[in-house]
Amino acid sequence: MRRWFADGAFRTILLNSAFLLSGNAVSALLGLLALSCAGRGMSPEMFGVLVVIQAYTKAVSDLVKFQTWQFVVQFGVPALTRQDTQRVREVITFSVGLDMLSSAVAVAGGMLLLPFLSASLGLDASSFRLALLSCTLIPAMASSTPTGVLRACDRFDLIAIQQATKPLLLALGSVASLLTGAGFPGFVASWYLANVAGGLLFWWLAARELRRRRIDNALRPALFSVGRKIAGAWNFVWTTNLSHSIWAARNSCSTVLVGVVIGPVEAGLFKIAMTFIDAAGTPARLLEKSFYPEVMRLDPASQRPWLLGLRAALLAGGIGLLFSLLMLTLGESLISLIFGDKYLETYGLIQIMLGAVVVSMIGFPQESLLLMAGRQRPWLAVQALASAGYIALLVVLSHVYRVQGSACAYLGGQCLEVLMMLILTLWAWQHRRTIHTDTPLEITK
Repeated sequence: MRRWFADGAFRTILLNSAFLLSGNAVSALLGLLALSCAGRGMSPEMFGVLVVIQAYTKAVSDLVKFQTWQFVVQFGVPALTRQDTQRVREVITFSVGLDMLSSAVAVAGGMLLLPFLSASLGLDASSFRLALLSCTLIPAMASSTPTGVLRACDRFDLIAIQQATKPLLLALGSVASLLTGAGFPGFVASWYLANVAGGLLFWWLAARELRRRRIDNALRPALFSVGRKIAGAWNFVWTTNLSHSIWAARNSCSTVLVGVVIGPVEAGLFKIAMTFIDAAGTPARLLEKSFYPEVMRLDPASQRPWLLGLRAALLAGGIGLLFSLLMLTLGESLISLIFGDKYLETYGLIQIMLGAVVVSMIGFPQESLLLMAGRQRPWLAVQALASAGYIALLVVLSHVYRVQGSACAYLGGQCLEVLMMLILTLWAWQHRRTIHTDTPLEITK
């Protein structure tokens, strides 16, 4: 372990993860407070409808949006390292253009599709209008250029601030809605305003950081003219876009699918379970956010980034195991305290799904390593196969075993994805010396 911490890159990953953890710890608690207020302030049926509306908006955003933050890191970090300001500007303007295009398509698509799904989602006329309003939040959800800029500039402290501010507004609005008895419309309105404010804050922080580095006019959108100047840009963004759309079909759409197959009440239970599971898996997501920019500074043909991934995987797996044991011990009491006894059925779902936390945390470095190695297309194929398997499991098991079947499908889907990704990662490692790229630079810290 002492040799691990002697590695400057490993120390940087842990330091950046600590910044993100500070924001995420506050974010998780505040988000749980908001969800608790919603659960206590409404009947299980209306709580389920609120969850389905939020899940639908996020699912549409995730299905359509480009992963522009990955593009900024992939092409912007080497340019920043070379102090190539012009290339950094081109990368960011192209990314902003993609965000604007995907936001417009997602808003239009979400609104046009909603009338055909409203009956299946359990929405009455009033809920349907609020769901339409929620679709206008999609631009705030679909734009990831600001987080890419802050990650590329190594400003994880600013990301932590944003990640804490949005849930704070969400929690304050939820508490106010509960105390005033505003009910379903009050929670929808407060959650809407919190998302708008959080999205605007991210753009402001990114703009301020770019001004500090004297990278002017970078947040002006551009597409085709700039895209032609960046070799491999369109290939990368389409591949990562398709991959994330597949991920969205597997994850963001899960709650929506549960609501369609079983009903909004079960969708609410599944959402509560997912909230606890997401909280347990937070360390892996934080490590991934700092791991990807760091490995992009290393030579993919050397052993260093691959050993770094192994160390990070073992560390994350150990943390995941500890979090899972803690959740098994305290989960039932936490659910009763936060949401009330009417949601205790959620604990049985959590017991089933916790195995997926450990598995996914061990496998978190694989995506970053494959993107570093330029294996986007094989990675995309594996994502598609694993997601198709998960969706099939979710629909079939939910229909047969109700919400317990949904939890089993989640566990099976996560295990399938990590196993298939491991095979691809081992293949990429064995052929690492054939990787040809002129963008990553080996940096010793």
